[in-house]
Order: sequence, then C-alpha cells, then structure tokens
Amino acid sequence: MAAESALRFEALEAQASALTELFKEAGYEPVAPSILQPASLFLDRMGEAIRARTYVFTDNDGEELCLRPDLTLPVGRIYVARNPEAQQEARYCYNGPAFRYQPGGAKVAGPREFRQAGIEYIGGGDHVRAEAEVLTLVISAVRAAGLTGYRISLGDLGLFSALIEALDVPERWRLRLRHFFWRPPSFHDLLKQLSSNGKGMLGKTEARLVGRLDPDDPKAALDVVSKYLKRTKTPLTGTRTLEEITGRLLDHARDAREAPLSTKTVKLIEDYLAVSGPPRAALARIDDLVSAAKLDISSALETARDRLDNFAASGIELGDMEFRAEFGRDLEYYTGFVFQLEVPDAGRAGHIAGGGRYDTLLEGLGAPHAVPAVGSAIHTERLLAAVEGGAS
Repeated sequence: MAAESALRFEALEAQASALTELFKEAGYEPVAPSILQPASLFLDRMGEAIRARTYVFTDNDGEELCLRPDLTLPVGRIYVARNPEAQQEARYCYNGPAFRYQPGGAKVAGPREFRQAGIEYIGGGDHVRAEAEVLTLVISAVRAAGLTGYRISLGDLGLFSALIEALDVPERWRLRLRHFFWRPPSFHDLLKQLSSNGKGMLGKTEARLVGRLDPDDPKAALDVVSKYLKRTKTPLTGTRTLEEITGRLLDHARDAREAPLSTKTVKLIEDYLAVSGPPRAALARIDDLVSAAKLDISSALETARDRLDNFAASGIELGDMEFRAEFGRDLEYYTGFVFQLEVPDAGRAGHIAGGGRYDTLLEGLGAPHAVPAVGSAIHTERLLAAVEGGAS
C-alpha cells in the first residue's frame, strides 16, 4: 500500500510539473497563494454548496480562518495586493492542494484534500477572446495528460440574468431569482411562492405575523417582531439577526401586495431552464422563447454567439459541447460563461475540470471596481484516474 501511494504521489507530481510547464509556456505566471485564508472571504462568496464543506477554525487571537476550499479567491487576493488600482492585465497559474469536507467520508472521487491545477486570466478587455484562450488551454492541458473521450457542458449566467432583468417584476424578486439559481429545488419553490403571493408557503403563525407588518414602516415592523419573539420566548438561533428575520418577513409582506407572477412568466422561466443541446441550437431555442414573449435579451445572445464563434476559430470542437441553461456550477461567484469538462458516464469522478467568468469577485476582495476575469481549475487526481482508466 505504501509503495502504491508513493507511486501515485510521483505520478501526480510529474503531472503537476507538466501542467505547470504548459501554462508557463502559454504566458501564465506561477503563483503559490497561502493555504490558510480569512474565512469570511469564502463564506460570503463561495455559495451554500461549498460554504457548508469548508474547514473553518478560530485561532488563539480570535481570527476566523479556513483551509482554502478553492484557489481562485486566493489567487484573486494576490492580484489585488499586486495591483491595488486593478488596472493591469495578469495571467496566473497554480498547482496545489485545496480542502473540502466530504459528507459520508472521503472517497477517491472526493478526497478531503485534493489538488487543483489552474489558470486565471484577470483584466482581459476582450471577454470572449479571453474565454476562448482559457478553455483552449484547459483542453490542451488535459489532452497533453492523455485524456480523450470527454464532453464539455456549457452554461451562461449572463443569459439567465438578462432574462430575469427583462421581466416586469420587482427588483427584489430579480435578486432572489438570481440568488436561488444554484439551488434548483429552492428556485422552483420560489417560483411557486411568487406565483401565489406566498399563499400556502408560510405556516399559520408566520402568516399571521406577516399580516401585522407594514412594509412602509420597517421600524415599527422591527418592534412587532421583537415583541413577538419575546412573548413566545423564541430564541434567535443560527446566524440570523433580528433585523435579518424582520427583513425576510417584510419581503413576504411586500410580496402579498404585488400581483402574482403570471403563469405565462413562470412557464417562460421553466422553459428557459429546460433548454439543453448543441450550443447553437440551444441559443436559437432561447431566442425563439424570448421573442415569443416579446422580451429583448439580444445583447446577451449576441455575446453568447460571439463566444461560440471564438471557440470555433480557436479550434475547439463545438460538437464536443452541450449547452444547458440551468448549468451554473456550484461556485456562486460566477457571473457569465461557465463550463465543465467531463468524462461521460463516470459520475462525479468524471468531472475533470471546470471554470468560468467571475467579473464581480475581485471587487469584493478589495479591488476599487469590478475587474473582468475568467479562469479554470483541473482536478488533478481525477485527471490522473481518468487517464489511467480509473474514473468510475
């Protein structure tokens, strides 16, 4: 067993060296971000799926830290530290461990400590060209490692956001629809709630409390909720404050005043999310849906078409791709194009690489403004297993 582990470590090291050299030859500078990171940066930006699997602890000085569950944020911090005005274009590559809790215990396809080899292209002005460069380089990397027979899933949060923006709905509904995009069951529950003014979605006690709140008087609402919690001896549990609880209840009160989301609008959203297939055909289907609804998302569609044209011009086979409108990956910092390179019929072990565009992330890490950025990470243990025929 020890000999086998040593051989596998050597194979991973050799693979890491080869990937790093390929990235360096393409003009990407190697960086080595710290393994320990401020926990708040990840807990606030990674999204629910990763947040619940992040190893968090408090040191003796009371600072909350985490083992990095991902390398994109730490690399983004390096960029901001080096470029405080965020005006420079930069290409970085990395290869190192990340850490995530695995429900049910660590497995070959999901170890608690795993390696990511990746690239980040930050500040590129031509968005679709930068996306084509990143995807082309990732494909070249896995091919150089010996991987064949893969497929690529594509998604586009920019298209989804454009659709939601074009709808005639309150802004807070748009925010909630975007927020729940990554959690399909909750998203469809939200559609049901918005199409019924929330009727049937609240318990009787909560519904009575909401009925007492005036959305135009948040201060009085805070007092009503505070007195209710004291009277019922309901403790504040978890991380929600009194203000956050009251805000959520006020949203329900405001929803009750709005016209419900129409059946037609609900169907449009559901039909959009159901779109999947060859990329150009999928975009044509989306165009048909929004045109029939008399909505204009032409700019987002044009960007998506330009992206495919750039992919084709870069030698990427569109026939190896499937566009899925509901696909957004687990990381909630993405803002546009996303992709995942997969070995078919291999389950989670076949998810070899993924990435996308994250134009708002660096501003949250300290940059003075939004910075265009796109990147990708390769799960190197899975890549090695797939090349050796071990993906299952």
